[in-house]
Order: sequence, then C-alpha cells, then structure tokens
Amino acid sequence: MANHKSAEKRNRQNKIRNARNTHIRSTMRTYVKKVRTAVAEGDQENAQVLLEKAVPCIDKAAAKGVIHKATASRKISRLVKLVNALSKD
Repeated sequence: MANHKSAEKRNRQNKIRNARNTHIRSTMRTYVKKVRTAVAEGDQENAQVLLEKAVPCIDKAAAKGVIHKATASRKISRLVKLVNALSKD
C-alpha cells in the first residue's frame, strides 16, 4: 500500500505501462503464432506476407523494451528460417 504521493503516482504509472506492455507483447505473440500456423499449413505465400508484418512488430517490442533485443533477433531469425525452409520444399 502506497504511503506517499510519489508512491501513489508510481503505482498509477506502473498500471498504465503494464497495460501497454501487455498489449504489445500479446500482439507480437499473435503475429508469431499466425506465421507458425501458416507454415504448418504449408501456405508459403501467406506465411511470407505474415512474416513481413511480424518482423516490424517484434522490432517495435524490442525498441520499447518489452522484450530484449537479443530475444527479438532470435525470434525473427527462427521465423525467417522457418519460412525459408518452407520455400525450399
């Protein structure tokens, strides 16, 4: 329980930031899931289009500090690798 005005303000700020971070993380995960689903179905064209939407979303999450930049890089790398493997077949 906050006892000072500054602590009460900090709690309000934390709620707002938590909601923003949750939205960004959730949106990013949805894009990643859509790419993985398209790859699982074998739909190369759709997977490529979805990948082009997912990459900036992941980069934005890293830029805002929601995820670490190395995590973003790893996620992007794995998705690109997955989509490229689909095009080889």
